Amino acid sequence: MVRTFAAEQIDALLVTSRANIRYLTGFSGTAALVVATCADLLLVTDFRYDEQARAESGAVARIEVESASVWDRMFRELATLGSLGTIGYEAHALTVRDAERLAHAGKAWRWKPAGELVERLRVRKGPEEIAAIRHAALLAGEALTSTLGSVRVGMSELEITGMLEGHLRRLGSEAHPFSTIVASGPRTALPHARSSARTIAAGEWLLLDFGAQVEGYCADITRTVVVGARADDRQRAIYELVQGAQLKARTAVRAGMLGADADALAREPIEARGFGSAFGHSLGHGLGLEVHEAPRLSKTNAEPLPENAVVTIEPGVYLPGQGGVRIEDDVHLSSSGPVLLSDGRTELLELV
Repeated sequence: MVRTFAAEQIDALLVTSRANIRYLTGFSGTAALVVATCADLLLVTDFRYDEQARAESGAVARIEVESASVWDRMFRELATLGSLGTIGYEAHALTVRDAERLAHAGKAWRWKPAGELVERLRVRKGPEEIAAIRHAALLAGEALTSTLGSVRVGMSELEITGMLEGHLRRLGSEAHPFSTIVASGPRTALPHARSSARTIAAGEWLLLDFGAQVEGYCADITRTVVVGARADDRQRAIYELVQGAQLKARTAVRAGMLGADADALAREPIEARGFGSAFGHSLGHGLGLEVHEAPRLSKTNAEPLPENAVVTIEPGVYLPGQGGVRIEDDVHLSSSGPVLLSDGRTELLELV
């Protein structure tokens, strides 16, 4: 952090993002502030997390527990961290109310909005982080298999969501990293549909986009199946187009490739078939302690993809009034090439 602080011209960094706090300290509670200097790491939390903070973070940080205001305690503890002139803060994670605290209770120090300094560290995953994401991804695939074995025509999207989330928990997922998407029929053309009370009819698409979490790290999977009948010719053609684009991208993506070039791997074959306007989102995003983090695999990203990032590969084709197909897997951008972390089972499933 010494070089980072020098480059940013700060003496310390106030960390308020929960994901960044967990990354730096291991603390998984919901109420804490962290101050990092070149020599110290201070974590301030409240009485609810006394034992938890000491167990999770005591080996790497000085723990201070406050029964009243963690902000007041943090300001008092700043004086123990040596001579601090300018302190950076996470402008992207700070509320207006908390920014006002810096201007008033923290007026003894100079406060400077800092870039996403911890996020830059988080983008390159270590072996333990990659192992946790792989565990979460394989767990998610197992939960899907258990769920699809029970899916029947006439079930509602919410009923299937409940089954899937139950299997995820049973198999060890710590949380649902985002709201599970189960969409059917024409609602599969909504890329971020909410699960609804709609029931599935024979021959319709069923799209499931869901995640799992292990040791705080997230997986993100999407599968699209046909329920109650064989796929018709049009369904099969759309599915095979998306499947082929997804396979091309997940096997050809590389660290060092521009985010825009990675996006083009899947976008070009879809555009070549005349469905470019039906693929309206980016190819993928980073995975880690948050389900959406850097880097972006998008046509607007001119930055190279970092080595050891973990990303999603999720092209889709969405036809309003008819339905849509999305297929998503999780990939580690290793030094020797892409490594699939999820099960990669993208064959067209017909639940008949």
